[in-house]
Amino acid sequence: MPEPYDSQAIAPHGGGGALDLAMSEAEAVEGAAKTPGGPLGTGPAGKPRSLWSDAWYQLRRNPIFLVSGLLILFLVLISLWPGLIATGNPLECHLAKAQEGSQPGHPFGFDSQGCDVYTRTVYGARASITVGVCATLGAALLGSLLGGLAGFFGGWWDALLSRVADIFFGIPVILGGLVLLSVVTSSTVWPVVGFIVLLGWPQISRIARGSVITAKQNDYVQAARALGAGNGRMLLRHVAPNAVAPVIVVATIALGTYIALEATLSFLGVGLRPPTVSWGIDIANAAQSIRNAPHMLLWPAGALSVTVLAFIMLGDAVRDALDPKLR
Repeated sequence: MPEPYDSQAIAPHGGGGALDLAMSEAEAVEGAAKTPGGPLGTGPAGKPRSLWSDAWYQLRRNPIFLVSGLLILFLVLISLWPGLIATGNPLECHLAKAQEGSQPGHPFGFDSQGCDVYTRTVYGARASITVGVCATLGAALLGSLLGGLAGFFGGWWDALLSRVADIFFGIPVILGGLVLLSVVTSSTVWPVVGFIVLLGWPQISRIARGSVITAKQNDYVQAARALGAGNGRMLLRHVAPNAVAPVIVVATIALGTYIALEATLSFLGVGLRPPTVSWGIDIANAAQSIRNAPHMLLWPAGALSVTVLAFIMLGDAVRDALDPKLR
C-alpha cells in the first residue's frame, strides 16, 4: 500500500524536502565565489533560499531594476493622482495661445488648440498605464490558463489550442486594429484593452505551454503522481509555481509594448478618442505642426518613450533574476 501523499516532501520551492535541500546546497557551493555576502541561493544564516527570495535578492542589487522600478512607481502615482504635479485642466484650452512656447506656469507650452501641453502630458499617463496594465493582466491570465492546460494535458486540447493560436498569429496587429476598432464608437480604454488581449494571449499561451511541459517532466512531479496526487493538485501545487517565471518575464516586457501599441492605434485614429487624454492623440495632433511648434511633439513622445523603456528595462532585470543561466 503506497505511503500517504505528502506534497511538502517533494515540492521544489516550498517543502524543505531532502531533494530540494541537496540541490540548494549544491547550487550554494557552486555560486559561493560569485555572490558577495554569502553563497548564491543561501540567506544570511546560510539557509537555502527559494527561487523567488533568491530572485528578489538579485533584483535589490540590480541598478537597472531600481531605476526602472522607481520610474514606474512615479508613473503609476501620477496616473492615479495627476493632480499631485499638475493642477490645471487638460481639457481647458485657449485658442489665443495656440502653439505658443514655454511660459511661466506653462513649462511645456501650448498645443494647436491652446491646451497646456504639460497638463495633458501628465494626464495622458493615466490612459496609457491603464491600457498597458489591464491588457497585460488579461493576456497573461488568459494565455497562462489556456497554455498551461494545453501543456499539462496535451492531446486534442493541445492540438486545438495550437491551431487557434496560429490563426491569431497570422493577423497583422495594426491591420487588425484598423479593422476591428474602426467600428467601435466608444471613447473609453476598454475596446483597446479587449483588442490587445485578443491578439496578445497567443504569445503568452505558447510560453506557458512550453514552461508547463518542461516542469511536468521533473522528478518531483513524477513523484507526486506516483504518490497518488490528482491532476489538479499537481498542476496548482507543483507545476504552476515552477512554470510561471517565464510568463512573468514575457508579460513585463509586453506591458511596455502594449503601451506603445495603444499610442500607435490612437495616432491612427482607431484607438482612444477625444475627450480621452492620451499621448497617442497628442502625438497625432502635433504631427501636423512639427515644423512650427516642435514642443507639441517632443513632450508626449518623450513621455511615451521613457515609459516603454522603463517597462522593458524592468522586464530585462526580472529575466536576469529569474534565470540562473544569465548570472
